[in-house]
Amino acid sequence: MKIALNFKPKQSAKKLLLALQERSRDIIIKRYGLGKSANRMTLDAIGKAYGITRERVRQIENHAINTIRKSKNYTEEKATFDELEKIISSMGGIVVEQELLDAISRDSATQSCLNFILVIGHPFNKMKEDEDFKYRWFIDNHLAEKIQGSLKKLYENLKDDQLVIEPEMIKTFLSYIEDVSEQYRTEEIAKRWLNLSKKISKNPLGEWGKTHSPNISIKGVRDYAYLVIRKHGSPIHFKEVAKAITTVFDKKAHVATTHNELIKDPRFVLVGRGLYALSEWGYMSGVVKDVIKKVIEKNGPMTKKDIVNKVMKERYVKENTIVINLQNKKYFHKGKDGKYDIVK
Repeated sequence: MKIALNFKPKQSAKKLLLALQERSRDIIIKRYGLGKSANRMTLDAIGKAYGITRERVRQIENHAINTIRKSKNYTEEKATFDELEKIISSMGGIVVEQELLDAISRDSATQSCLNFILVIGHPFNKMKEDEDFKYRWFIDNHLAEKIQGSLKKLYENLKDDQLVIEPEMIKTFLSYIEDVSEQYRTEEIAKRWLNLSKKISKNPLGEWGKTHSPNISIKGVRDYAYLVIRKHGSPIHFKEVAKAITTVFDKKAHVATTHNELIKDPRFVLVGRGLYALSEWGYMSGVVKDVIKKVIEKNGPMTKKDIVNKVMKERYVKENTIVINLQNKKYFHKGKDGKYDIVK
């Protein structure tokens, strides 16, 4: 999204600064990165430069802002503030600070001027970053509280490792929001609101979930492997998993490393020669012998045919492999009724 402005942020900021005396103007320039450097100086750094306390710098900053707001220069910039207010409204009424600035300009100096104008303008309110949300600007406190409350509810109703496709996530999120103007109930704005949250995020495949989940915040090969197999939807060979990680995510994945991670992680289960599935799909872990034992433990003594059918739902193996394992008298015995049971 790229927004064209009808005003020049640098010129507007410069005009607002003219309402101040020299020292106050210089402190504001340093504090908001409005000079040659777009880097903002801390209260401490400015205090040391002037030989005053950080608290005194804060007082000068607050007084300077109030002075600008009462000035003729401020009144003359009304069109600037009105335009920015309309922009924030068009982006959902509450928006992540960096997303707002990036939508207008990628130039750091211009962004510093825009931030300063937003701080000065009466219509605009900024909330600091916290454990739940990113830095954000809003123009309607009631709307902001409603959106943030709905995001918290959305997070609470998500399971830790749950993944939700984007259309379903948007639909669920909007169902939590009541009494919001229809102009805001769009896919674009819903995604922008979702982006406010630090606890809900999107993975590289466009699926949403809790940020702390390894399915969202991917940290290594095993997490990429999980997404690959999940997307594939059925058992897949470890060589194909490694290949897909490279193709889909543009991440180099060595076959041996990928195979090793699949072996170690309980999210995956070997279901055939080199074939892996997700444990959450219900496949039983262990070699064929172990699967046969689990099948009999769950269902009681069974005929060879029934055991073969059950095991082949869990493993991609030949029927003869299952039969050979059944003939191991150390683990299984055949009763007079022709049914197999576990050796006690």
